[in-house]
Amino acid sequence: MNALRIALLTHSVNPRGGVVHTLELATALTALGHDVTVFAPAVPGEALFRLPPCRVVYAPITLSQAGTAAMVEARIHAFKQTLMEHDAWSFDVLHAQDSISGNALAELRAQGLVRGFIRTVHHLDHFDDPRLAAWQRRAYEDAEQVLCVSDIWTREMRSTFGIAALTVPNGVDVARFTPDEDVRDSQFRQRMGIDGGPIVLSVGGIEARKNTLALLEAFASVRRALPGAQLVIAGGASLLDHDVYARSLLKRAAELGLSIGPHENVVVTGPFDDAAMPGLFRSADVLSMVSLREGFGLVVLEALASGTPVVASAIAPFTEYLDDTTCCWANPADVESIAAALLLVLTGGGCRIDFDRAVPALLARFSWPASARRHVDVYRQLLATRALVIH
Repeated sequence: MNALRIALLTHSVNPRGGVVHTLELATALTALGHDVTVFAPAVPGEALFRLPPCRVVYAPITLSQAGTAAMVEARIHAFKQTLMEHDAWSFDVLHAQDSISGNALAELRAQGLVRGFIRTVHHLDHFDDPRLAAWQRRAYEDAEQVLCVSDIWTREMRSTFGIAALTVPNGVDVARFTPDEDVRDSQFRQRMGIDGGPIVLSVGGIEARKNTLALLEAFASVRRALPGAQLVIAGGASLLDHDVYARSLLKRAAELGLSIGPHENVVVTGPFDDAAMPGLFRSADVLSMVSLREGFGLVVLEALASGTPVVASAIAPFTEYLDDTTCCWANPADVESIAAALLLVLTGGGCRIDFDRAVPALLARFSWPASARRHVDVYRQLLATRALVIH
């Protein structure tokens, strides 16, 4: 079949789950022989944290006002301008991975400048600001086709919003994420101040959705049993404002007698070099993924591929692809449950993940090439439907 010209749009240059999805999908689609361009908004001097093997176009951001709504509006405008400068109508497929790029495409579609677009919903947020809520809604309502990375969100889109979404799962790069120790791992640990034992890892920064406060409380219990334990909270580059929640975590840490900083009880890395991610997973004794809401939880597969056990929230989407042989479950609303699950893994007290058979079988079910092929099927179906409408 003919190669497709595909534009993948992502909201940020930072290592968030949706951006990682975009870059991995771009890489896999390129490997299949398609002509892929990744569009991302950026301020002067910014660049994607990892470059895919395809064309990348940055949409220059001009921000004149403070606040989340102004930031979103500036990025929508940047996308619109850049897409038109790069002949948006000439792409076979325009695929938005978020509400920001989805709104830019919705506006271009309303103006008759593009035929339509596809939108992947990783998860939806709650916004008190009516403009943010309206932008989020428009980005999926005006799409020709909505995709989700998990069945829970596909059902949510259908039952709550009346959107006929399709599930197209994520993948995992098992060549990049492996249990094999790298000589640079110890240097990375020293540089980040990760020198305790055992290590509890959380990826995604300090956010209410990530349930970081409950994890902190649980970790305090873990340290009473394992005084040398460290909690590493990695990443956290987000466009949304989580400062109030982060301040409450710092306050609670002080109340619990937990020190924060390199070589301390709690290490908060902030954004860091993407090349160090595999080593970070290998450095951990357990990944804690006790989120209250996720689209898929890509880091779970990355941790397991790195040989690191996982404690996961006993809720969808995790319950869709994990079981008792691939993770240890916790109730994310119960601090004692989180602490107990972490201790089971760290002490070998009853939660034994099957890294010999179950984990390899799980990882084999999720690959980026398979995800890319499923995306291409959706793309071609959409193009065929358009052709029928024209004729």
